[in-house]
Amino acid sequence: MRNATPIPATIRPDEAAHFGNLAAEWWDPAGSSAMLHKLNPVRLSFIRAEIDAHFGTDKRTLRPLAGRRALDVGCGAGLLAEPLARMGGTVTAVDAAAENIAIATAHAEAGGLTIDYRHGDIAEMGLGGFDLVTSMEVVEHVADKAAFIGALGAALADGGLMILSTPNRTTASRLLLVEGAERLGMVPRGTHHWEDFITPIELHDLLVGAGLKMGNPKGIAWSPTAGLHLSDNLALNYIVSVTREA
Repeated sequence: MRNATPIPATIRPDEAAHFGNLAAEWWDPAGSSAMLHKLNPVRLSFIRAEIDAHFGTDKRTLRPLAGRRALDVGCGAGLLAEPLARMGGTVTAVDAAAENIAIATAHAEAGGLTIDYRHGDIAEMGLGGFDLVTSMEVVEHVADKAAFIGALGAALADGGLMILSTPNRTTASRLLLVEGAERLGMVPRGTHHWEDFITPIELHDLLVGAGLKMGNPKGIAWSPTAGLHLSDNLALNYIVSVTREA
């Protein structure tokens, strides 16, 4: 009997260790994950709008994911998984760092939320059938981008919605996200590796290779007056909805 083709690993152990070391401060809005706390409302506004548009849910309802399954990949300590659960979703969340899963589980339990947290590599879990799949600022940290996107696609149910966000590989992102934010202490040193950032065109091609269709990306920009906000400027970071090719 022939051995099955091995699944390429997507986890980089050094990246998992880096984020695992930050686990204890993940929920502190003034700690090492402060930038994520500022970014989360911007991402959630996009996610909510895409959920309503894709599934035809009432914009006034507080639980647009009621009766739907959601998967958050690279969940950290649950900054996105918890809002998805509050939107009514039956949420599974995966992370490469065991420390993050421990913090996430304790935080959800303290808040009375039921979330199925799992530690490991999404490419090796065989998960599927999710109406919503999210992965925020993760693809730039994985060992094999094509395998990772393929695993996300395999987890998506027919008719489902995927939402991804990631930094763009531009001169502006190198100056502001890497050299600026890390040197000023806004982001922990070693968080970003500019050469691993992915452009919208590169992401589009990876998605097409996995049988997925990319929507029009929206930029996440920053200005002194507006702070972090959704924008047509994709130079720093962008967020995009994805569906399965018909």
